[in-house]
Amino acid sequence: MQTTSTWMNRNAESMHPVSLPDTRQHFINGHWVAHTGQFIPNFNPAHVSDHLGDSPDGTEADVVAAIQAAKQAQHAWHRLGAIARGRVLHRAAELLDTHQHALAALLTREEGKTLTESAQEVTRAIGSMRYAQAEGVRMMGQQVQGQDPRSLIYTTREPLGVVGLITPWNFPVSIPVWKIAPALITGNTVVLKPSPLTPLTARAIVDIFTAAGLPAGVLNLVYGDRLAGEALASHPDVAAVSFTGSTRVGKAVYQQVASHTGRCLMEMGGKNPAVVMADANLDQAADAIIAGAFGSTGQRCTATSRTIIHRDIYDALINRLQERTASIRVGDGQNPSTTMGPLVNDARLTDVRAHIEKAQQAGARRLSVDVPIPTGGHYIAPVLFAEVTPDMALFREEVFGPVLALTPADSYDHAIALANDCDYGLSSSIFTRDLNTAMRYSQDSAVGLAHVNLPTTYSEPHLPFGGIKDSGFGGRESGLHAIDFFTEWKTTYMSGLG
Repeated sequence: MQTTSTWMNRNAESMHPVSLPDTRQHFINGHWVAHTGQFIPNFNPAHVSDHLGDSPDGTEADVVAAIQAAKQAQHAWHRLGAIARGRVLHRAAELLDTHQHALAALLTREEGKTLTESAQEVTRAIGSMRYAQAEGVRMMGQQVQGQDPRSLIYTTREPLGVVGLITPWNFPVSIPVWKIAPALITGNTVVLKPSPLTPLTARAIVDIFTAAGLPAGVLNLVYGDRLAGEALASHPDVAAVSFTGSTRVGKAVYQQVASHTGRCLMEMGGKNPAVVMADANLDQAADAIIAGAFGSTGQRCTATSRTIIHRDIYDALINRLQERTASIRVGDGQNPSTTMGPLVNDARLTDVRAHIEKAQQAGARRLSVDVPIPTGGHYIAPVLFAEVTPDMALFREEVFGPVLALTPADSYDHAIALANDCDYGLSSSIFTRDLNTAMRYSQDSAVGLAHVNLPTTYSEPHLPFGGIKDSGFGGRESGLHAIDFFTEWKTTYMSGLG
């Protein structure tokens, strides 16, 4: 059994792994399987000349082989029991903890985020793993009295079977883990289809689970792009698909899964507002907004994309936002002085630039902020736009980059109307010192995640994560809701017992 890659044996203090994991094979039924078709190149977004290797552009046949392996392994994995399954998750969490520095360095080199952000992501993955393991001893049903006092009636949770996980490039460690862990603890087997932009971290996750003793066929990895995703979502032996990605792709995946009445969990886009009231602590608000807007280079579904500011403090807050934006240091995430890394690839860079150009043409006022950017990678400076109105695309369209729209509001009611005037409904924040205003906002904000005096990006692994409207449907990730998604309830009636 192949249990370790060189990334797991590297010196944690060195800048690069001694050699990169091999991503030219799929992982099916406990073995790395050669691919004979096309390959997709992978490059370091901070240094585009740094070729990180190639990954397979998986075919339908690859996906079917992985599904068959998962189907064959599922019964034995279920019968093992949740406590024994939890021991595997415990060992995997310990391995993640042991190798977190190496994995963070690998993540930064492949995706571009800073080492601090990568370390936080691995920590989040460890938390998700440990939470899921603990739920293995708490998946309790009910025993109830029936009409016949001699009968016994009880309920139990049952796994769905084979589940497909389609995961994105922006959190290529934490998102796969927060899907894999609850799927496994509940007795399902998994076919993982990661983004082709982050094959190295997908390989690292499989290495972790394999080294933890996961049986063959329980977790399978198929690399690829659109065709592999379609094959996974449309296969009738896949009982459920958990997807994280764009709204456009998510709606297509939903239709494919629905064609065979599979279960869907769709976590999609966002256009998240931060509302700042006149009584807010402006320094606290500015710090949180900048972190939410420009952390991870704005490449997260919960990023603060709009800031709606009470007119009484509009200019004062803008001044603070400009000052903090000017202090951002753009560069290679592996450099400790860097506070914002590159965009993930050239397509992202082109798209973000197009959003900026469209906003300028629409009449939004680009604020002057001098942030130098290096060459040789997919770098872009953070951008602030003032006087953004609801009729502008920048107010409504997800940019998925470091661009923040600023809009004035006359009152709380005006601000909440602006915040909710959007097709998305993932996350929001309000900054205020008034408890009544905070409680009103929690009720009024049309989102799945509401925050008071915190960034829109904040979440914890033991609580439900997800949105409404075009931001998501089908359930919630994380916490007990993830256990709900990956299980069915069975009711057992027993009679003639006495």
